[in-house]
Amino acid sequence: TWKWVVGPMFLYLCERLVRFWRSQQKVVITKVVIHPFKTIELQMMKKGFKMEVGQYIFVKCPAVSKLEWHPFTLTSAPEEDYFSIHVRIVGDWTEGLFNACGCDKQEFQEAWKLPKIAVDGPFGTASEDVFSYETVMLVGAGIGVTPFASVLKSVWYKYCHDATNLKLKKIYFYWLCRDTHAFEWFADLLQSLEAQMLERNNADFLSYNIYLTGWDETQATHFVVHHEEEKDVITGLKQKTLYGRPNWENEFKTIAGKHPGSRIGVFLCGPEGLADTLNKQSISNSEADPRGVHFIFNKENF
Repeated sequence: TWKWVVGPMFLYLCERLVRFWRSQQKVVITKVVIHPFKTIELQMMKKGFKMEVGQYIFVKCPAVSKLEWHPFTLTSAPEEDYFSIHVRIVGDWTEGLFNACGCDKQEFQEAWKLPKIAVDGPFGTASEDVFSYETVMLVGAGIGVTPFASVLKSVWYKYCHDATNLKLKKIYFYWLCRDTHAFEWFADLLQSLEAQMLERNNADFLSYNIYLTGWDETQATHFVVHHEEEKDVITGLKQKTLYGRPNWENEFKTIAGKHPGSRIGVFLCGPEGLADTLNKQSISNSEADPRGVHFIFNKENF
């Protein structure tokens, strides 16, 4: 038995040593941004740090806990000179980080007063393959929208730098959330992308649909009253917010009709139930003919 145990144990110990070494490398917090509804953005720098879109890191703040490591999706793009995470304050550890960063104080916080941070990673996810397709469907549910902040930022940087060499030609983005207030920072990102696409006369590059799943009669009435306005009253985007849940069968059939003979990447970051639905739709809407349309499903669950 020991012959079968020694090898894996040796590899495991090597991996733990590498992770310990990486976690000891110096990390500098360059900026802390407070977003609405108790969400903070930490912008950091670390020597030799290299990332791809949609990856995640483990974060430890010794001022809060000397042993706890927590995973966070990177919301910055590889093209930026820093890496960032968005942290929503929902528990003891995140509350401690919020206070340690001085976000509970009104006065300006000096950089040297910010807490020390240890970072392990980055670690890969399915979202890294997004640039392997000409057409993609990005589906984010709730907090699962965070990987696509990195993806959309990176797409825009690549598009501005050299659009002719960018294989990705069309993005269908779906955002399912109970209320947009919790992720108002992401609505700001979409507003920025929307404005820049309009300036470059390529508004069709990104098609997005925002679905509010946790609505009531008051919200629905408000939606009907303001539906004819130029911009959505909730998100400030030109694309109107939709109520309820998407009809995935119709969405897949529509996209398949617009892109015959294509390989379409379907990327989800969301719950297991939604993953099952999208997987079934990807299979049922893919053609048996190799020259027909094919949906390739990729997922991250939380």
